[in-house]
Amino acid sequence: MKTRRGACHAAAAATAPGEGPEAQRRKRRRTAAAEGSPAAAGTPGVRPVGRDMFEELPDDLVVSILRDVAASASSPADLAGAMLTCKRFRELGQSKVVLARASPRCLAVRAKAWSEEAHRFLQRCADAGSLEACYLLGMIRFYCLGIRGSGAALMAAAAVGGHREALYSLAVVQFNGSGGGKDDRDLRAGAALCARAASLGHVGALRELGHCLQDGYGVRRSVLDGRRLLIQANARELAAVAASPPPQLLGKAAPHPTRRHSCLLSDFGCRAAAGEPHAANRFLADWFASRPLGTAAAVAAGGGSGSSPEEDGAGALRLCSQALCGRPETRRHEFRRCSVCGLVNYCSRACQALHWKMAHKAECTPMDRWLDVVGVGGGAAPQPHANADGAAAAPAP
Repeated sequence: MKTRRGACHAAAAATAPGEGPEAQRRKRRRTAAAEGSPAAAGTPGVRPVGRDMFEELPDDLVVSILRDVAASASSPADLAGAMLTCKRFRELGQSKVVLARASPRCLAVRAKAWSEEAHRFLQRCADAGSLEACYLLGMIRFYCLGIRGSGAALMAAAAVGGHREALYSLAVVQFNGSGGGKDDRDLRAGAALCARAASLGHVGALRELGHCLQDGYGVRRSVLDGRRLLIQANARELAAVAASPPPQLLGKAAPHPTRRHSCLLSDFGCRAAAGEPHAANRFLADWFASRPLGTAAAVAAGGGSGSSPEEDGAGALRLCSQALCGRPETRRHEFRRCSVCGLVNYCSRACQALHWKMAHKAECTPMDRWLDVVGVGGGAAPQPHANADGAAAAPAP
């Protein structure tokens, strides 16, 4: 008789009726130890076998090791490689204790590698209680797969657990009425979610809340308090950049052309690389970079509009112009456009303020465009451009 490891057992070691798995495991260990003993080495017909120390490890210890591997994994391949080691690792690696501790980098699935297996993996992690998996899968379902209800529920579950990115994303959904119509916007709920995310250290939510206070958007207007929150957001950004390598002074060395810079330090003549976007934002940007936005939005709408992207017209739906955001519109004219040039659009005031400092401040030159539209050299001053929802995004100060 052979076990799954190939170890031979004597006939006397056969399983007796009523023996449990633990009793069978102890009997196999005693038999393997006896076969590997010096006395058994000289017995005819008995093959000496070395002791398998790995099989003697308790399951709790193996789960603890896999949990630490998942918590420190730098990519999804790290945990996948550990689970492919053997059948026992694969079974124990799917326990809730391991999946609940998966690190954000371990859950950072790329859009190019998206598959049903990746979807099931994130679902198992979310079911195990991972807030990061709930948020990431919720964003993917809400914006990419068009499963609005399930995606919003997953983001809400992460927000209830105190996930600051989920709180801010739900605030953006409330501000824009994403997944619904103009009447579905709830400015007060969006401001409350921003306040909660800002209290947990989310810089974008803090900047958004500052603009809301300055404009009276969902809260009572207070220019002084709004300006104070914007200064705090810049201070937190400065603290994050100070922890990174020293910034590079302008004029001493040319920065890399594809490297984005901190919007705060650019005002003081310094350049510093901006932080990495969240895995959910990177997934959205990569997803819609390889897929037509109109087609993805039509699938997201469930065909309820009864029209194709060609019928709606080219460019009916738009992405947020802040490159690190990746959020798309869920209906036409959902995002606000720049009130000066009307060529860029943003899902939030925070994205608008960042993009203004990073790029749009040097690109927003509307005078020639307005003169061409008016047809004269000295007509009246152009009116701010507002979208269908009646909201115009003014340039950031």
